[in-house]
Amino acid sequence: MSSHTAPGGLTPTGTISSAGDRRRVVFATVIGTTIEWYDFFTYATMAGLVFGTLFFEPAGAGVGTLLSFVTVGLSFLFRPLGAFLAGHFGDRVGRRQVLVVTLFGMGVATALIGVLPTFAAAGIVAPILLILLRVLQGVSAGGEWGGAVLMAVEHAPRDKRGAFGAAPQVGVPLGLLLSSAVIAIVSALAPGDAFLEWGWRVPFLLSVVLIVVGYWIRRSVEESPVFAEIAERSAQTKTPIVVLFRTYGVVVVLAALVFAGNNAVGYMTTGGWIQGYGANALGLTRPEVLWSVAVGAVIWLVLTWFGGTISDRIGRRRTYVIGWLLQAAGVLSLFPLVNTGNVVLFALGLSILSVGLGLTYGPQSSFYAEMFPASVRFSGVSISYAIGAICGGAFAPLVAEALFQATGGTTAVMWYLLAMTIVGLLATLAFRNRAGIPLGIDHEAEQAKTPLYGVGVTEA
Repeated sequence: MSSHTAPGGLTPTGTISSAGDRRRVVFATVIGTTIEWYDFFTYATMAGLVFGTLFFEPAGAGVGTLLSFVTVGLSFLFRPLGAFLAGHFGDRVGRRQVLVVTLFGMGVATALIGVLPTFAAAGIVAPILLILLRVLQGVSAGGEWGGAVLMAVEHAPRDKRGAFGAAPQVGVPLGLLLSSAVIAIVSALAPGDAFLEWGWRVPFLLSVVLIVVGYWIRRSVEESPVFAEIAERSAQTKTPIVVLFRTYGVVVVLAALVFAGNNAVGYMTTGGWIQGYGANALGLTRPEVLWSVAVGAVIWLVLTWFGGTISDRIGRRRTYVIGWLLQAAGVLSLFPLVNTGNVVLFALGLSILSVGLGLTYGPQSSFYAEMFPASVRFSGVSISYAIGAICGGAFAPLVAEALFQATGGTTAVMWYLLAMTIVGLLATLAFRNRAGIPLGIDHEAEQAKTPLYGVGVTEA
């Protein structure tokens, strides 16, 4: 490996110069993804609670709820666009600049939702504007994750990539926790009709403050050392997406299915379905449901961090397999507990589910980063993630609601979630464990060797 130093005091080994720099990178990726996903989850939660009434009231209660969940899933269809754009520019101009743009895009879209007129005030214009802003959220989210992941993993020491990579992953349950807590507090301060009149707007408007904080933090972090070295050598790939699909298409598809197995199950809470089910079908109060989700988010957070960290010791693949088995157990126990209508058991069901979700989410950053060569890595991780989100969480709340309305129960929903868990497990088993593989540009030949059992991948 080359011994020269990259710009900003960064070395091409994939580490950074001081413990202070490492802490700043971890802190920045956690805060950045927390802000991004606070915005995303606030929308999803409101879709389950009030958007059917506020924006789709003429369709009736049942159809209005379905249409509301359609808008949740619609943004996922635009995640690949965000992933393609972010992947191209992230592999061409750098990880950090792309992250700032995606954070700003998400924040602006979220704040504008907070000032939208409702259907009662503006008619059909209201849901059209809502959908357009949701699309902007989807494009931003599609570009956010890959950049945050690579900033964390490419800065990490080789034996701590799982722990560093868990930082942006932890931002997801933190975003859910923050969103649930804010909405629960606003619900208490503006109960009943007041929440429908103005209270629902407050969590969206708070995103303005978070944009400023996140932008300041992200601008203070140095560029990824791997990309700094690529830029110094002018080794950027001109068409990274073309190279990615021509050479690593099978890897992208299977990596997407790994995430789909986690994302479909996770979106029972992050997509807003369980919130609406608890409040509308089980008769729990809105604060009871939201605080239960917050408890589950804490468990998810802790297990996500643990999953990333333990994967440095026992390997990504083994951590995933354990996680899939626990996720299946969580799926099977969820509805027997939730359907009691007891708030304590409701929270317990979500907490048990969160154990497996954390273990199948924590290692994902390092697992993905170690699949792709440096020159197409941003494109690879971003597009795999975006496709996985479409196959998994995009319409999971809509599917769950449709199954519930069609059958009048939750058994079909349980089988759907269990099937997606099995898909994730089988896709994971197709991959070799590549923990510790060098990530720098000097090792492209080694990185280009297949991460799959029995599938040939040649050097790009």
